[in-house]
Amino acid sequence: MSSVDILAIGAHRDDIELTCGGTLIKAAKAGHRTAILDLTEGEMGTKGSAPERAAEAARAADILGCAIRENLGLPDAGIENTPATRERLARVIRRLAPRIVIAPALEGRHPDHRVSAQLVRDACFVAGLQKLAPDVPKHRPHKILHSLTYRQDFVRPTFVVDISDEFERKMEAVRCYASQFEGARQAGEVYPNGEPLYDMIAHYAAYYGALIRTRYGEPYFTTEMMRVDDVSALEVATF
Repeated sequence: MSSVDILAIGAHRDDIELTCGGTLIKAAKAGHRTAILDLTEGEMGTKGSAPERAAEAARAADILGCAIRENLGLPDAGIENTPATRERLARVIRRLAPRIVIAPALEGRHPDHRVSAQLVRDACFVAGLQKLAPDVPKHRPHKILHSLTYRQDFVRPTFVVDISDEFERKMEAVRCYASQFEGARQAGEVYPNGEPLYDMIAHYAAYYGALIRTRYGEPYFTTEMMRVDDVSALEVATF
């Protein structure tokens, strides 16, 4: 079986662990089949090699409980949103047939991150076009979630996932990337304040957890409004 419930798509190996690893762990624990697609091999990274990062990514995927982890092989620091890259990504989306896709934030310091966000949105749309790559059955995901972890442009999250019980395991997955993070004080979208990177990750998770009155959380943004059927069941107290 190749279809999955949730597909998390990141520009680089380690992006998923940093931004939505806790959410994937929680989903797997709930019985959902999850997958990761890294768009590049991270060959332009200052530290570590592409083969080294591949081995780290494989270990991290096991910790996250992911059923599938693949790499699209787009150029690191050179991702483009073109008809060709949209079709390549759409083919994977069709094959894995996820209901939910987790994408990067719509803004980002690294150009690959913001380009990837729109590439994912566009590929999800064209994956539902019958005449595009007709040799693969069409499939359009139900929902796209944009991970906002570490964003400093103050986009208010649509919702936050409680990852209090999953946080230590998330950190175990993050620590798989010793080539990137061991002794580091900055990575990806995580701006430094002088503290070790692992402490910064915990600070951000604690902040988002506080927004929903839990210890740790991961924030998400959707372009569409969320629906509530029973207002008496709403969580997160006002006072």
